[in-house]
Amino acid sequence: MQRLTQVLDVELAPAAPHLSLVDASRVEAPDANGLSVLVKYMVPRISGFSQTVKRQALVRPEGMAGAVVGGFYSLVSSGYPTRAFADPHEALAWLGRPEPESRALMDELNELVLRQMGQSPLLGELHRVLRTRLADAHLSDVARELGMSERTLQRRLHETGTSFQAELNTVQVRTAQALLLESDAKLTSVAVEVGCASLQHFSGLFRKMTGESPSAWRARHRKTP
Repeated sequence: MQRLTQVLDVELAPAAPHLSLVDASRVEAPDANGLSVLVKYMVPRISGFSQTVKRQALVRPEGMAGAVVGGFYSLVSSGYPTRAFADPHEALAWLGRPEPESRALMDELNELVLRQMGQSPLLGELHRVLRTRLADAHLSDVARELGMSERTLQRRLHETGTSFQAELNTVQVRTAQALLLESDAKLTSVAVEVGCASLQHFSGLFRKMTGESPSAWRARHRKTP
């Protein structure tokens, strides 16, 4: 979060007022400490941002993480219009950008982000789709949403050195980690939320991916610094 605040300084640099898009859609597990760092950064700089930002759209992630990110503006009173969106294209439309321009911009931004993350565009899109359908993730449905056949999706994943099941498990565990951090939900509820058939299945998958049981992982990561 401290590095993010350094990046946000770019908003203060332009001499001319401008529109602002903040894409936080990839945030998986926001925590109170990180949000506190961001709020402490913003509060004394509101007047400066008000001189350069005409309007700001925030793109939030899905689920509980999205509720946390979307609530940022309730903690910071800006001097310019702000609004949170789940869809980046709707955010850009609110900023006055036509659809062809917004799609080209998001394609370019997504490619840059995935390149920095060392992740292929295919895996980025696959994870995006999987996060919305963990409770009922079927290869055929996901392939259709990605605009390809099951065989094509499997072949392209194989070429990347992975598989549909491996990526599904990765998204399940990452989503579970966010739920374990952000809520006091019972492990059985978390298991159901991420599409695991039983608590035993969930615990085994979680331990395999992280080396810890879900309860031990939650206890360690939720300790007060």
